[in-house]
Amino acid sequence: MFTLGLAPHASQTPDFAIDKVDYRTLIAKRYLTSPRSVSLISRITAISAAGVALGVAALIVVLSVLNGFFDFVRDMLVSYDPHVRIVSVEERGFEPDDSLMAVVAAWPGVQSASPYVEGKAMLLHDSRSDVNKVVVVRGIDASALTEDDGVVAGTTFGQFSVDRVDGRPGLVMGKRLGERLLISPGGGSAPASRVALLSAPAIERMYTRVLSSSPIRQFEVRGLFQLETVFDESHVFVGLSEAQSLFRMGRSISGVDVRLTELDETEAYRDWLVERIDTERYEVLTWYDLQKSLYDVMQLEKLGASLVLFLIVIVAAFNIIGSLTMIVIEKRGDVGALRAMGVAARDIRRIFLTEGALIGGVGAGVGLALGLLLSWLQLQFGIVSLPGSENFLIDAYPVNIRFLDLSIVTFSAVGLCILAAWYPAHRGAAIEPAVALRSDG
Repeated sequence: MFTLGLAPHASQTPDFAIDKVDYRTLIAKRYLTSPRSVSLISRITAISAAGVALGVAALIVVLSVLNGFFDFVRDMLVSYDPHVRIVSVEERGFEPDDSLMAVVAAWPGVQSASPYVEGKAMLLHDSRSDVNKVVVVRGIDASALTEDDGVVAGTTFGQFSVDRVDGRPGLVMGKRLGERLLISPGGGSAPASRVALLSAPAIERMYTRVLSSSPIRQFEVRGLFQLETVFDESHVFVGLSEAQSLFRMGRSISGVDVRLTELDETEAYRDWLVERIDTERYEVLTWYDLQKSLYDVMQLEKLGASLVLFLIVIVAAFNIIGSLTMIVIEKRGDVGALRAMGVAARDIRRIFLTEGALIGGVGAGVGLALGLLLSWLQLQFGIVSLPGSENFLIDAYPVNIRFLDLSIVTFSAVGLCILAAWYPAHRGAAIEPAVALRSDG
């Protein structure tokens, strides 16, 4: 039996502080580390801590990998999507307003703000109907682009040029679309391919009016860019004025694309902008809003994976209930002696809750260290590669370790272990001193 020395008066709570350490914590540590008459209790306790460690490590690794995939997809999409987009509430677009552009550019972190026109058109090549394709045409102000823009940097064949040269406007398309249509920007003695765009307004005019000129607009392919597969196969870029003429928009534009020096400032900039523009005429969309369905699915996958893997910690917590209940039964006489010496029921309860916290703390700590180690190894050396990586832009699973995820996983695991210890602690606090000492004797 655990002996504590002379008993104080029954109305007093004993002070067993040794070197300013709470006596309840000392007793809890001794109950966990001292030899037991039933070795199975120690094994169950070790299995419980190991289960917590395994669950925490698995959660950290999986969440870090999902974070890595999210950041990779986000960076890939933001390479051609703006950080913030201002569009008209009306479907037809709006005429650019100098006062609006002045407000948009007033934020210190704005890197560029450029108008654009976007719509769908039929891409025609060599008058062959078997290769005609509907594409998304985006008219841009090329002077507002920099070498760091994703589309410009991704133009690996030819050059990103949409200006008029020798009276013919330029066009830049995706590499996959160009390969499918056997289109090239030319080079050396080979001439550049020429394509035509036919918009829906032009088709309508063909059937409703007598035209003095052809509604089909000819373009010269100046470059091929390589980004994301779906984007490459469906998007082409032309000059802003050419797109306005193609879609019969006059001076109107579809919206304004804004890029910031820091992506993390997007939400703050959006809130700042909403307070300064007419929200009845304009709508402000962030990079998340532009691909909201995709980002929401990725966040849902992260939540689902977290809940599934957290079941490992829950199973370990059930083991804690069993092991601590067996400790309460084994130490029944000790608890009765403590109660007889004046220790309050709440202090007995705290002893066993502290045991649960210690089991959870050891397990969560080991799991945290193991999860960080595995994540770091994957980040530095790419130990686990992606199957069929030759078809992807990355070779191994990406990793991004976030402090918030580490905190939530660790504290949730420890909290669950403390919660699991509540029932054994309640049983221990309910032990009557006289009955416990009589049965132990």
